Amino acid sequence: MKRRTVVLQGAAMLASTIVAMPFARRGMAQSLSGRLQERLVSDLISGGTAGVPDALPAPVFRLEPQCAVTLNKMLGPCHTNDVPIRDDVTEGVTGLPMRVSLRVVEAAGCKPIENADVEIWHADVRGVYSGRAAGMCNPDDEAARNAGFLRGRQITDADGVANFLTVYPGWYGGRAPHIHLRVLIDSHELLISQLLFDDALNDMIYGQHADYADRPPRGTTNDRDFVFSRSEVERFTFDVGTLDIGILQASYTIGLAART
Repeated sequence: MKRRTVVLQGAAMLASTIVAMPFARRGMAQSLSGRLQERLVSDLISGGTAGVPDALPAPVFRLEPQCAVTLNKMLGPCHTNDVPIRDDVTEGVTGLPMRVSLRVVEAAGCKPIENADVEIWHADVRGVYSGRAAGMCNPDDEAARNAGFLRGRQITDADGVANFLTVYPGWYGGRAPHIHLRVLIDSHELLISQLLFDDALNDMIYGQHADYADRPPRGTTNDRDFVFSRSEVERFTFDVGTLDIGILQASYTIGLAART
């Protein structure tokens, strides 16, 4: 498949079910820290998604369209095929619950794209991937190789939105915490990318949340991740807030170029 598509971050047109993110990207670390300090990270839900209700508030996206075009990223060695369509991708693994909301729009004009096939995958709290991928993804972990946790697909709705219930990803050597994503339309692969989390948030989660307490300090910050240049980090970072029930909400808007 020929990849012609680019990713755009930060664009969101208001729709009836879409709420504007209340803070801009610059200064986000301070805003985010303040929002989470109102409710200690240690008080957020732990243990996975089992207690998370089915009905959650509408996801939040930025109000202002930025339409900043950036490059595709690598598929990575930990991708697998035959990923199921499902809302909750955890298969019961432990971690701080998080809803990931991705909005797919046209890069020109930011019109929502319905029926896009959106796939995500990422490592668990330990930094381990599931599935029969490259050996480096789950070395000496046969249980993980035979599992399919933290992988899933969704079809975007009329607002271009796909929601996934997952847990905050763990880190592993050489990489900052991240989530992989892939977008197909009519079986055509249009985008492969990866998204980051603000370093301030990473520090809070790994330093204060019970499910991550056994991990050593992460070795790679966003600006030292080899996949991203320093100038790209801001464009490839989720907007994150908290929901009242005690989970995280991560949001990001993807702009797809027209296929030719």
